[in-house]
Amino acid sequence: MSSHREAPAISKDPVADNTDLYAFVDPADTSKVTLLANFIPLEEPAGGPNFFQFGDEVLYEILIDNDGDGEEDVVYQFRFKTVVQNPGTFLYNTGPISSLTDPNWNVRQSYTVNRVQGDRDEGDRRVLGSDLPTPPVRIGPRSTPDYASLASAAVQDLGNGVKTFAGQRGEGFYVDLGSIFDLGALRPFQNLHLIPTPAAPGVNGTKGFNVHTIAIQVPKTDLTKGGFNPTDPGDPRSVIGVWSAARRRKGLVREKHGRTVETGPWVQVSRLGEPLINEVVIERGEKDRWNSTPPEGDVRFRDDYAHPQLQALLPILYPGVFPNLAALSASGASRDDLIAILLTGIPPGIIPGFQNSNGPTLADELRLNLAFAPSYDATDSGINPPGDSAKRFGLLGGDLDGFPNGRRVFDNVTAVELRAIAGVTYPLIDKNFTPDGAAGLLMDGTKEDLPFLPTFPYLAVPYEGYEHKHDS
Repeated sequence: MSSHREAPAISKDPVADNTDLYAFVDPADTSKVTLLANFIPLEEPAGGPNFFQFGDEVLYEILIDNDGDGEEDVVYQFRFKTVVQNPGTFLYNTGPISSLTDPNWNVRQSYTVNRVQGDRDEGDRRVLGSDLPTPPVRIGPRSTPDYASLASAAVQDLGNGVKTFAGQRGEGFYVDLGSIFDLGALRPFQNLHLIPTPAAPGVNGTKGFNVHTIAIQVPKTDLTKGGFNPTDPGDPRSVIGVWSAARRRKGLVREKHGRTVETGPWVQVSRLGEPLINEVVIERGEKDRWNSTPPEGDVRFRDDYAHPQLQALLPILYPGVFPNLAALSASGASRDDLIAILLTGIPPGIIPGFQNSNGPTLADELRLNLAFAPSYDATDSGINPPGDSAKRFGLLGGDLDGFPNGRRVFDNVTAVELRAIAGVTYPLIDKNFTPDGAAGLLMDGTKEDLPFLPTFPYLAVPYEGYEHKHDS
């Protein structure tokens, strides 16, 4: 979770595994959009001597649908290249790394970023930047003594209002992995569970781990159809759909002496739009297929969204707590509220003053209405809302610019989706339905403990290998 080890095949290929996707109007420059795609789940910071890095054989992509047909119209593609300065040593670095050109840094990665207009394989391709440096991983006080400066130096201005960053970041997604996958327990409410234990604070199962982030900041007009300037939230042209993906070559040949060669066309091995979908919505037998297909074909998975298994499990796991949800589940009614939120966007007229629909095509995309201004100032505490601030609950907390209208780095997507599946959003399509009282309280009790940055790329500097803790 949000998309960590979510499907059988990709769990064996972590370097190509999407973990999280964020898309939001940039609070520091509201004429721009920041897109963040994370890969490589649950990176142990002390994982040397072969520290985590992007895959040289993986094609990483951030894709934008700006006409609502579930197909890509703008694509940002990232390819990486690793260079070992001295193969005669086992060391990642031979001394402190003080700059991105420091000779002590032995294993380096650079990348190229392309912008494709149209089809990801056949569209008009333009190189935005090449041989761009990534920062080293954060090792410890001797090897990377001023890591924040190293990482800051890796933010690249590519001109025309475009910035990029690619490198290690602290895990920004927070969730109680140990509890949720122990038969759906939520520690704050586990005294009400079918197998009860005393209620307790949540434990952030991703604390102390890192990810690898691809970040790009671009003008809004680079993403909209025909360079449309989105100022009216009611205009459907103001809405884009975003997803990320990783692709590998179709063929892999293993040769002697440990050499491998990949060949053939690119094949998608993972994707991510809305958070938590392939973990808890898509059925296990369909997970690998879901990862391999583009959003335009998501109509085949409609029933998973319309009748999510978790909806039926909550009343069983928490006896007597969700009687209204149990009745809704037993009725067989389609969860058209979830279909709208997750597959088409919310149409106008449902929530006063709000819409983020980009058409009737069923496609799992992170939809963002670009005409809504940020409801917080990145330079104040809004980027790190304290405790259980309403801002963490996005649209449910009253923020029209919050999840599921895009996704900001601090949005509590676990709580929002738990509450939606539990029935909080069903009155949007059936005003006669009353959600259970517990539905509006559901959460796993976790929050992010790392400070998000006030500027691009927003996600926090990574945990270091020398000194870090998990689950405390």
